[in-house]
Amino acid sequence: MKNKSQAKAASQSARGKLLDAALHAIREKGYAGTSVDELCAAAGVTKGAFFHHFSSKEQLAVMAADYFSNRAAVMFSEEPHRLLPDPVDRLLAYIDQRGEWMQGELPEYTCLLGTMVQETYETHPAIREACRKAIFDHAGWLEADIREAILGLNTQPEWTAESLAAHITSVVQGAFILAKAQYSWHVAIESLDHLRRYVAMLFARPIKTPTGTRRAKRNVMA
Repeated sequence: MKNKSQAKAASQSARGKLLDAALHAIREKGYAGTSVDELCAAAGVTKGAFFHHFSSKEQLAVMAADYFSNRAAVMFSEEPHRLLPDPVDRLLAYIDQRGEWMQGELPEYTCLLGTMVQETYETHPAIREACRKAIFDHAGWLEADIREAILGLNTQPEWTAESLAAHITSVVQGAFILAKAQYSWHVAIESLDHLRRYVAMLFARPIKTPTGTRRAKRNVMA
């Protein structure tokens, strides 16, 4: 018989497996197209285990939004560009990083939050709110860098750090939609290239051409 610590570890493992399964399945099939049975099968757990951790598929989605957001925060915090002393360099490197991550299968690099909120914003307010919070929490990282970058300008811009952070976020999310529409990351990377040029111009930085890696990706586009 398992002791209490073993049982707790197994329980936490089942919860984590279900959340990991949700991250992939919902990005691939959408919220409505993903069933509890499919999630249980993908996670290798019983339906009883599912309802032990989540009262409903909606609750799983709400918790998956937070789970996805926390994982993303860890990933971004560990990126080398976060250590750059210049805030503009950090912003431009962030955009470059989003482009570099666009490889492999579409569900692997598209955003769970954007995928869910497009589908559920009217029908599932709790999911919408969870996605809203996670998306704007992430934009807050950018906003902090933008506020610092504005201090280096000779004049006060007509736009705000908050609005530019939201714009950058909306371009990234829109790029994912275009990638899904064309079933290719080519158009998404082009969108990020335009975004990079725009941000560079706002802060009077040189306009760089795409990296060799990103040009190579265009040449092998699916």
